[in-house]
Amino acid sequence: PTQILADFLTIEESLGSLKGRKLVFVGDSRNNMANSLMIGSAKMGLHFVACGPKSLHTDTAIVDKCREIARTSGATIEVTEDIDLAVKNADAIYTDVWASMGEEEKLAERKAILQPYQVNMDLIKATGNENMIFLHCLPAVKGYEVTEEVFESRFARQFDEAENSMHTIKAVMVASIGNL
Repeated sequence: PTQILADFLTIEESLGSLKGRKLVFVGDSRNNMANSLMIGSAKMGLHFVACGPKSLHTDTAIVDKCREIARTSGATIEVTEDIDLAVKNADAIYTDVWASMGEEEKLAERKAILQPYQVNMDLIKATGNENMIFLHCLPAVKGYEVTEEVFESRFARQFDEAENSMHTIKAVMVASIGNL
């Protein structure tokens, strides 16, 4: 949850606002980052799309709860396997490693099913949005979930995002401590 504070701050700094922005998570869309981004997007009024193979889709209970929250915030929550539809008009594309901690033994399997969901320059161009941004919570495995070309491109904001993590966590600490 604290990571998405940095993610949303980065989107706002880069694009000027959150509400109504289209944020697409590409890859293993049932992982902790995709779920946290979906919940945060539902609360903050973003158009969130989780895109990946059906076998790695978010639990339907989480999707249903986010859609319920979205009715109040004006958010849109989508889950799809269709990468072209998912990224069309995206303001931000987000990805994460293909094998989360504790799942390293599944990397060969994940590489096989997630290769069509790699964030590469063709995918960036498929957004049709010259001002879109790329996000990643780091560390990244370049050549798997994201290409070096995208990681080092003008679209990349992962290092701004990492810096923002420091600031948002300090803000959470100050808010949590209260008056001393």
